[in-house]
Amino acid sequence: MTTTATTSIVDVQDVSLAFGSVKALQDVSLTLAAGEITALVGDNGAGKSTLVRCISGIHKPQSGTISFEGKPVHFRSPEDAREAGIETVHQNLALVDDLTVWQNLFLNREITRGIGPIRFLDRKAMKEAADRMVSNLAVNVPAVKSKVRRLSGGQRQAVSICRAAGFSSKLVIMDEPTAALGVQETAKVEALILKLRDDGHSVLLISHNFSQVMRLSDQVWVMRAGRCVAGRRTIETTGDEIVSLITGSREK
Repeated sequence: MTTTATTSIVDVQDVSLAFGSVKALQDVSLTLAAGEITALVGDNGAGKSTLVRCISGIHKPQSGTISFEGKPVHFRSPEDAREAGIETVHQNLALVDDLTVWQNLFLNREITRGIGPIRFLDRKAMKEAADRMVSNLAVNVPAVKSKVRRLSGGQRQAVSICRAAGFSSKLVIMDEPTAALGVQETAKVEALILKLRDDGHSVLLISHNFSQVMRLSDQVWVMRAGRCVAGRRTIETTGDEIVSLITGSREK
């Protein structure tokens, strides 16, 4: 059982960003509550991905502010965002097929040992830590020594989620996490997302699947033409209302 969050983890206030003459974001304001699953919905080109890139350190807003855990932040890169506790599971998953599960989990975060400047990869420590990460999240993968190319789509998504959740992340951003999955694998990934919330992570979910949004989220923010046009507590809205807000047939 998840209790209603009373504090915010991210506050976006009047954020704008343009690429040349294209206004990708226009005075966007929204809040992500700590310990909740927040859904961000809208048509292609609505500004969802651009906003996520601002939160995760890929883009720098031209105006407005983004606060994380109550403090204004100015991330210079995704590495800065990761150090602060923001992890992103991209739609392409960013996994290396020819590496094993444990190697992917520790990619660019390798554990080393040695003396002074002479360092060696501690493969044993990384394999043991990967086993714990997989076990804690109840991820269904054959073994952490398995090559990623041998995994199903759902297992690959699970590895990517495991990587995001396994390094003291406070906010996990997920971009269309089940878009390429079948019914059974989608159900397993959705269970992982709920477990992330139940384990104390905040989740920002981008999805075109409205039934999924209604099943998983606690809060829904709707974007249209670069603006955040409405926000609803999921329990107080319907899929039909969300669609009407996206298309503009209904205003706030």
